[in-house]
Amino acid sequence: MNSTSTHKPRPMVDLIVSIAIPSFILMKLSGENDLGATGGLIAALAFPLGWGIFELIKYRKFNFIALLGLLSVLLTGGIGLFELDNKWLAIKEAAIPAVIGVAVLVSTFTPYPLVRALLFNPDVMDVEKIKQRLAEHNSTGAFEKRLLKATYLVVCSFAFSAAMNYILAKWLVTSPAGTPEFNEQLGQLTLYSYPMIALPSMLMMLGVFYYLWRTIRDLTGLRLEEVMAAKK
Repeated sequence: MNSTSTHKPRPMVDLIVSIAIPSFILMKLSGENDLGATGGLIAALAFPLGWGIFELIKYRKFNFIALLGLLSVLLTGGIGLFELDNKWLAIKEAAIPAVIGVAVLVSTFTPYPLVRALLFNPDVMDVEKIKQRLAEHNSTGAFEKRLLKATYLVVCSFAFSAAMNYILAKWLVTSPAGTPEFNEQLGQLTLYSYPMIALPSMLMMLGVFYYLWRTIRDLTGLRLEEVMAAKK
């Protein structure tokens, strides 16, 4: 059986491996009597880095977001191991969602808009049925305008994430890189970023999904069960 077709999201595993375990190591095992500042940082970063590489190799799927996540881990490790100024950590934290937001915005001027690929694709919705119904109702132009508005809403969600990442990093991480205190604060940053940034961003994205569904319902008259793609 092809592993690429059987891969299912495992949010609890992702949270444990990428957030819970690294945060525990950074906050509790980075003291001089444990792993030390450098050893604790390497051990903590090894979990999300190893998990990300494992996912990419096993399922052999190019995932732009996953690659940015791996790049983020490597940059964090570089900042800690080379004991760079803390400002670079805040810049890095803001840069990742900012890059995604800019990519989403720029893609609207290309033949392959990312929002269309993410939200309006045959794996999620019955695209052909929706297009046919839009044409019957002479609503294709109105739908395209609202899809563009959905794109701007997605960009706003990434802008919010970038700003919050920067603020949280500047607020929490104040100790010099390469110290146990830096590791502990980095663990707090990792831990707090989920409820303070990831969850609100997720709710914003769900709001965009709801907006798009309401748009399709209003313009086509299709119910939710008629819009969703049939399971293969």
